[in-house]
Amino acid sequence: MSRPGYDQAREERIEERLGTVLRLGVRASSVALGLGLLLSLTLGNGALSTGLMTVGLVMLMATPVARVAVSVFEYGAQRDWTFFMLTVIVLLELCAGIVAALLFHTRL
Repeated sequence: MSRPGYDQAREERIEERLGTVLRLGVRASSVALGLGLLLSLTLGNGALSTGLMTVGLVMLMATPVARVAVSVFEYGAQRDWTFFMLTVIVLLELCAGIVAALLFHTRL
């Protein structure tokens, strides 16, 4: 039984795009982390190895945010306003969390 207005092909396209975003984010972060670790093990702790590992971690943390951002655009393009608004709310909450973490960050 399908819901009114449900388009399985459209849902599959959205899921495929979201899967691609997640795969690319994890692969890119894995490459940066791997190169940073390799440089750290061979050359010692240098600025390049530390920078690569930091970039890898940031990319890994940014991947779910990118997935939500792509969801906003996909649902907007499909004119699925219910899911569009829900994903906008989630994206705003994620951004608010990032801003709060940057503003209220204190080192112990």
